[in-house]
Amino acid sequence: MIVITGAAGFIGSYFVGKLNRKGFTNLILVDAYDDPSKDCNLVNKKYTELLDRNHFFDWLEKNSGQVEVIFHLGARTDTVGQEPEIYQELNLDYSKKIWKACTKYRIPLIYASSAATYGDGSFGFSDGHDKIGLFRPLNLYAWSKHDFDKWALAQNETPAFWAGLKFFNVYGPNEYHKGDMASVILHAYNKIRETGEMKLFRSHRPDFQDGEQKRDFVYVDDIAEVLLFFWGNPNNPGIYNVGTGEARSYLDLTRAVFSTLKTEPKISFIDTPEEIRSRYQYFTEADITKLREAGYTKPFTGLEGGVDEYILNFLSCGQCY
Repeated sequence: MIVITGAAGFIGSYFVGKLNRKGFTNLILVDAYDDPSKDCNLVNKKYTELLDRNHFFDWLEKNSGQVEVIFHLGARTDTVGQEPEIYQELNLDYSKKIWKACTKYRIPLIYASSAATYGDGSFGFSDGHDKIGLFRPLNLYAWSKHDFDKWALAQNETPAFWAGLKFFNVYGPNEYHKGDMASVILHAYNKIRETGEMKLFRSHRPDFQDGEQKRDFVYVDDIAEVLLFFWGNPNNPGIYNVGTGEARSYLDLTRAVFSTLKTEPKISFIDTPEEIRSRYQYFTEADITKLREAGYTKPFTGLEGGVDEYILNFLSCGQCY
C-alpha cells in the first residue's frame, strides 16, 4: 500500500492521478475531507481507502507492515495566516509524528518542504544541509516548513529512507480550490477571460522593475515525476530543491497566458498590499545541482509549454487530473 497525505489537495490529488495512470490503485488517501471545494480532485480516482488525518496513526499501527512508502504532502499552505498554533499543529507536530512512525515501522518517507523557507533569498537557494540554518522565512507557513527541515536533519533515528523536497512555485490542474493561494496562472486565466486584462503587483524595490519579480515556476507534473524518482531510487537521503532552475518574471508568465488565449496583452500594475509587502519574495530560483547529482535526469517543463498544457487541457474544459 502507498500512503499519500494531503490527498485531496492540489499536489496530492494530482499525484494520486499520476499513480493511477501508472497502474497503482492500492492507495491510502489521508486528508481532513472537510472542504467540499476539493471533492472534484478525487473524482474518478482509484484507491483503497479514504482516511481522516486524525485517524491515520491508529490505522498505521494496525497496517504498518503493508505500507511501502508514505508521501507526506499534507500541510496548512496559507502563506498569510496568522495563527501560529495551527501551523505548529498541522505542519510541524504532525510531520514529526509521521517521521517517528516511519522510523519505528521502517517505512520510507518522502515529504513536501517549500522554497518559501529561503525567505528573501539573501543567503541564496542552495539545498546544502550546511546552509539551512541560515535561512529566515517570511511567514508562519514558511517557518513551520523550515523548522521541520531543521528538526529532520538533527535526528539520529530516521525512516528507512527519507527525502524532503523543497517545492518552488508549483502550478497546474487540481489547484482550483485554493482561492487566493492559487497560482498566478489560474488567476490570470480567470481575469483575462472575464475582463481582457491582468493586474500584477507593482515592485516596491528599486532593483526590480514592475512585473519583473521572478519566481521558479514548476509544473505539477514535474513534481510528480520527482516524487516517483525518489521512491524508486532510495539511495541518497536528504533535502532537495525541486524547481526548473530558471527564474521567470511575472510578466513572462502573464504574457504566456495571453498568448495561449490568443489575446493581445493588456497588463497594468497595482500596489502590493501593505499586509504582505514586507514578506513578499522578489526572486526565487532553485539550485538543482544536488537533484541532478542524485540521478534525476528528466528535463523540466518550460514555462510557455506548461501554461499551454494547463490552459488547453484543463482550465479551458474544467478538467481535473
